[in-house]
Amino acid sequence: MGSVSDPGELTELAQPSFDEFQKQTSLMNSCTLLWKELSDHFTTLEENLMKKSEALKEMIETLDSQTQSSLDSLKRREATIDRSVEIVAGKVGERARAALESIEKARDGDDGEVDDDEEGGLLCALKSLCLKMDARGFWSFVTARKKEIEGLRLKIPAALGDCVDPAKLVLEAISEVFPVDKRGVGEKMSNDFGWACVVILESLGPVMVDPVIGKERLVVTPSVKEKAKEIAETWKAGLEERGRVENVKSPDVHTFLQHVVTFGIVESEDLGLYRKLVVGSAWRKQMPKLAVLVGLGDQMPDMIEELISRGQQLDAVHFTYEVGLVDKFPPVPLLKAYLRDAKKTEDSSNTGRASHLVARKEQSALKAVLRCIEEYKLEEEFPPENLKKRLEQLEKTKTEKRKPAAVPANKRTRASYNGPMPPAKAGRITNAYVSSFPFIRSPSHSPQYASPAAYQSPPTTVYSNRSPPYPYSPELIPASYQGSPIGYPAYNGYCNGPVPVPAPAPPVYHPHYPQQHHQHTHHQQAYY
Repeated sequence: MGSVSDPGELTELAQPSFDEFQKQTSLMNSCTLLWKELSDHFTTLEENLMKKSEALKEMIETLDSQTQSSLDSLKRREATIDRSVEIVAGKVGERARAALESIEKARDGDDGEVDDDEEGGLLCALKSLCLKMDARGFWSFVTARKKEIEGLRLKIPAALGDCVDPAKLVLEAISEVFPVDKRGVGEKMSNDFGWACVVILESLGPVMVDPVIGKERLVVTPSVKEKAKEIAETWKAGLEERGRVENVKSPDVHTFLQHVVTFGIVESEDLGLYRKLVVGSAWRKQMPKLAVLVGLGDQMPDMIEELISRGQQLDAVHFTYEVGLVDKFPPVPLLKAYLRDAKKTEDSSNTGRASHLVARKEQSALKAVLRCIEEYKLEEEFPPENLKKRLEQLEKTKTEKRKPAAVPANKRTRASYNGPMPPAKAGRITNAYVSSFPFIRSPSHSPQYASPAAYQSPPTTVYSNRSPPYPYSPELIPASYQGSPIGYPAYNGYCNGPVPVPAPAPPVYHPHYPQQHHQHTHHQQAYY
């Protein structure tokens, strides 16, 4: 039989330790936390992989869609080439015949019917120049009519439609100032024809679109397109002479960008240059649209933020509406920030000039913001009533400052320093300078002093005991003084009388006028 163990001994061996239990509990908690962390980590990785997978699927679908669309467009373009060429060739033949008829009529001395209407006459003149392919005459005609710019925008496309080769005519016409200004220095300073280049290039765009598929394809001959590229490269090469990108004139920038868009010669490697040019001339009205046409649509958010950081909030508003980013860049806060910046002054040295400049800047900003509110229909979000009141207040203040200061009718001024004080003013002030020193007048003005002996000077001691020292008193004038204290001509031989005194003294002084010295100083300042 086996031996039976002691119950007490079994109880002692089976009894667990409390420390061991705590260790096991801590280990279980650690394992639980580690498992949770690992589970969360793998769950996050799975979710990220799923998102990336979905994004890749969407990108693949987008690329497939774009590829299919591009292939369809290419097939459509290829299928319409013959038809487009046929239409364009027919138009060129019609234009050539019309040009020949116009030349024959000009030789015969018959210019045809002239429309008496101003707009009709403008169109007839433009068509005549386009039919003759007279690039120089066309340029001179357009540049001489800057005041009719809106009429030119409407009529030039129709006139170019009758031209045999409108693209060639336009390149030859603007070659006078673009890409290099060939005029003299004086003419460059007096006339800036950038506006004419922009109007002509804008008008050429509708004429060059494909007659079948529209704006998707431009009808430009290879030779003309190559010439346009050479012009663009020449302009870019001359940037250093123009003061680099930052200092190029806005009309030149606008002409270059419009040239690139019109002839369809946008280069992807020049996107950085296009961006700098657009941001530097962002205040021009057509810049947001040109930015999209040159391929900067994807960079618009960054460009808008750059404009805001540069304090061009108003320009940023125009860009946001062009690309549809109004939700990301609300216009009202931008307009309010623009108005706040307009009230700031940068010149603290001249307070009057600074306030004047700030008022002008604020006035211009208010007008621009009001036009922006009207253009984009923001009246509900940004009521313009307070802005209009502030604008009226600034204009009223400006008008009041322009008014001449009112001059009192009884104000008198001395014609010269050699005559006496006017009687009316001298009568208002007792013991004035003129009445106190009658002896300073020359003999021609004072007949009563014709003889030196006729004047009896009071004793010097009496004068010094009765009146305090005076700036022009005899005590302060040396004996050799022969002239008047204020520059009047001296009376020759006046001090040769029987009683030798340093200088003649006033006949009477009134000691009860304590402010006599102040009165004399006042009149002296008024004289000079």
